[in-house]
Amino acid sequence: MPASPRPESSPHPEPSRPAGPSSVRATTPAGPAPATVFRNVRPYGAQRPVDLTVVDGVVTAGPAPHGAEVVDCGGGIALPTLVDAHIHPDKTAWGEPWASRNPASSLAEYTAEDVRLHRALKTPVGERAQRLMGHAVTRGTRAMRAHVDVAPAYGLEGVEGVGSAREALRHALDVEIVAFPQHGVVRTPGTRELLEEAARSGAVDRVGGIDPTGFDGALDEQLDIVFGIADRHGVGVDIHLHERAETGLTSLRAVIDRTRALSLQGRVTVSHVFCVPGLAARDLDELASALAGAGISLTTVAPSSDLVLPVDRLREHGVEVGLGSDGVRDAWSPFGDADMLHRSHLLARVRDARLDEELEAAFRTGADGGARLLGLPEADLRPGSPADFLLVRGECLPQVVVDLPPRELVVRGGRIVARDGALVGG
Repeated sequence: MPASPRPESSPHPEPSRPAGPSSVRATTPAGPAPATVFRNVRPYGAQRPVDLTVVDGVVTAGPAPHGAEVVDCGGGIALPTLVDAHIHPDKTAWGEPWASRNPASSLAEYTAEDVRLHRALKTPVGERAQRLMGHAVTRGTRAMRAHVDVAPAYGLEGVEGVGSAREALRHALDVEIVAFPQHGVVRTPGTRELLEEAARSGAVDRVGGIDPTGFDGALDEQLDIVFGIADRHGVGVDIHLHERAETGLTSLRAVIDRTRALSLQGRVTVSHVFCVPGLAARDLDELASALAGAGISLTTVAPSSDLVLPVDRLREHGVEVGLGSDGVRDAWSPFGDADMLHRSHLLARVRDARLDEELEAAFRTGADGGARLLGLPEADLRPGSPADFLLVRGECLPQVVVDLPPRELVVRGGRIVARDGALVGG
């Protein structure tokens, strides 16, 4: 699919004047400002700076109303804020004292380590989640899909904690919550009832599943439970599928069948989908057509060159693909930073991006792909677009993806929500 239209850009734009964070200045007249003009902005690295006029949170082509606030952006590059389509904020130890990790190699061992870390951390889930989610905002994330563990070991503590964080950050961040059965749906008694309760209560937007054959050992039973809950309570589905080869393909086809049978087109996502990379071209095309026909979207966290999804080929068939952080400094890994610009950089690296258009495509998966997956309007910075953007110093978009410059401003709905790495407003 071609990139969205955008203002004229050049691989060799006119140099912008040297400027650090102090070059971004706001001028506010007396009284409340009904609109904002972001002056001297280079959308997508366009050669010539323009003014972005925002009224009621939307970019407009009209003149700025009298009394509008003016923010001088000093020739910085404005880029759409990004969407984290797959993150686990309830598990994080971000900002906590260092936690050493024990050896683990199987899903069962990793889930046991999750419980151990959860019990060791003294800070409540909601506080830890809000800290991480707020950090994501300062790096330019405007929305996320949060997978939250639901199991007898936690009850609905994670759902409640991430829900409170969502409420605290609602001015800056859209959040979907998935009730995620990390410990299995069938193999862990009591999980089914917790998923049902979470969906019935309205506290979650989706219900999840995990490796129905390889981990739960109950393909039909798990999917019947998960899709049954979704159908009864009007929520979506997002299933973790780490299964590979024919095991994973069998599970994926079963997801396609149930999506069609229950008319859940557009409401089902499958995450990771390690059975898709490496498929022969003909097999990939047939599977992608089936996924597109069922309205099923996919997400990748770009873990490696052999496990990253073939985003371009899937998009050619109409399959939406989002990009996510996955776990951030949790029991599974000490790595991760909830920075979706960095994750776009990682996607470009594992896909061996070299050309400018390949680097730009990685960014657009994190921004536009995630927006489509969550049903949000794309923030393309044209008139009518939501005024959701970040401001960085650089020459052009491909160079920004490579160099990962600091985010000087993050703007949500025309309001500055972060400046120089710190949240503002609220």
